[in-house]
Amino acid sequence: MKYSPEEVIQFVQEEDVKFIRLAFCDVYGKQKNITIMPSQLQRAFTYGVAFDASAIAGFGGEVRSDLFLHPDPATLISLPWRPENGRVVRMFCDVTHPDGTPLDSDTRGLLKKAVARAAQEGYAFAFGSEMEFYLFQTDEAGNPTTEPYDQAGYMDVAPEDKGENIRREICMILEQMGIQPECSHHEEGPGQNEIDFRYSDPLTAADNAVTFCSIVKTVAARNGLWADFSPKPLSNRAGSGLHINFSVKGPEGTDPLPHVIAGLLDQAYPLTAFLNPTANSYLRLGSSKAPGYITWSSENRSQLIRIPAAVGEFRRAELRSADPSANPYLAFALLIHAGLYGIKQGLTLPAPADFNLYTAPAGILSRYRRLPTCLEEAMSAAWESKFVTQHLPPSVVAAYCRRRG
Repeated sequence: MKYSPEEVIQFVQEEDVKFIRLAFCDVYGKQKNITIMPSQLQRAFTYGVAFDASAIAGFGGEVRSDLFLHPDPATLISLPWRPENGRVVRMFCDVTHPDGTPLDSDTRGLLKKAVARAAQEGYAFAFGSEMEFYLFQTDEAGNPTTEPYDQAGYMDVAPEDKGENIRREICMILEQMGIQPECSHHEEGPGQNEIDFRYSDPLTAADNAVTFCSIVKTVAARNGLWADFSPKPLSNRAGSGLHINFSVKGPEGTDPLPHVIAGLLDQAYPLTAFLNPTANSYLRLGSSKAPGYITWSSENRSQLIRIPAAVGEFRRAELRSADPSANPYLAFALLIHAGLYGIKQGLTLPAPADFNLYTAPAGILSRYRRLPTCLEEAMSAAWESKFVTQHLPPSVVAAYCRRRG
């Protein structure tokens, strides 16, 4: 259910809500929030809530650091792990300057612009996330260790799979919050888990991905565990990916998906810095079913883009390079822009790469372009890309490329 400001105020009054979290993300996708009391809700909708952004990554320094949060009433949601008496709700916010102009580094706003551009050109994208994470033991002081919660393997069951009850609790909370998980299972690594979402519009999908990380960490902490979303937490075990399933609808009688995939392949190299934004990301790429080359294939899980075996409304493509350290708002926005680029340019798909990336002879691999092999290479590619600078503001590009103007 999507609320109006008046309905939010009524809900807060009738449901004994005592705290309202105004949530937003820094430029890297880390969730932040300010909590206000019900008496301040009308002011928040009318004028916004001022905050000091000087210490928020990508939002600027000490000069002109006053920014405003404007809650999006459509994102109202109760936090079910908080007490029933004196309930806590959350809304995502738009971030603006004092004069009301949008903040360039507000990546949720950048995704909104990408969605609007796609709609103007006659296309509607949908995304579904598959996010992997590890569960680790904590020490006596509650600090995380690198000791996995279990030693189970891919799709194992209890009692070897100790994460089953954790995943069940997470899925139940997601459903209480109106977020629909499709399936969950133990992943390949010890203590590694995956929960998949049903596809939705880009903004909802990104909001859900951010919310999901918060829920997983909360549930893990309540059970004395640490949830780790880093791309490669254990050097000798499988890394964790953010597999992004996407589809697109265009004018009647058209099939834009091949052009969208071709556009992503064309721009994959400079976009890697945003899909894999940490040095740890590059320890994962090219191993344990994580792609290392700019290729596509049907059903082959070692390629950059895979076309799953699905028909009808479930026909989609899957980008397999991104990892959980990516900002989903930024990732989805860039995928939309790359897809629209492929459509506009009329790009066609190259031949599929129907080989196993990890066993293919070097002669075959040499025909294909590699993804960046380290963060420095990825940052340089992004910094020099006309496509990136065309679709992202300088502040965001500089933040990801570690450059100063």
